[in-house]
Amino acid sequence: MLDMRPDCERCGRDLPADRHGAFICSFECTFCDRCADALEEKCPNCGGDLLERPMRVGAALERHPASTERKGPR
Repeated sequence: MLDMRPDCERCGRDLPADRHGAFICSFECTFCDRCADALEEKCPNCGGDLLERPMRVGAALERHPASTERKGPR
């Protein structure tokens, strides 16, 4: 199951699980759409593709909440 990280690792922008705009690699490194574009859709950590993260909504989000551990810059 995806971790659904709450923020962009590069700029810290909030990325709610129930909205579009997050991009992830196969290791679940997470970036906002703007940073993914700036990175040319390549993960700076592993070099893998950054693809749009699926949303988690409704009852699924209630049963399996998104992570609260932030990874972005402090």
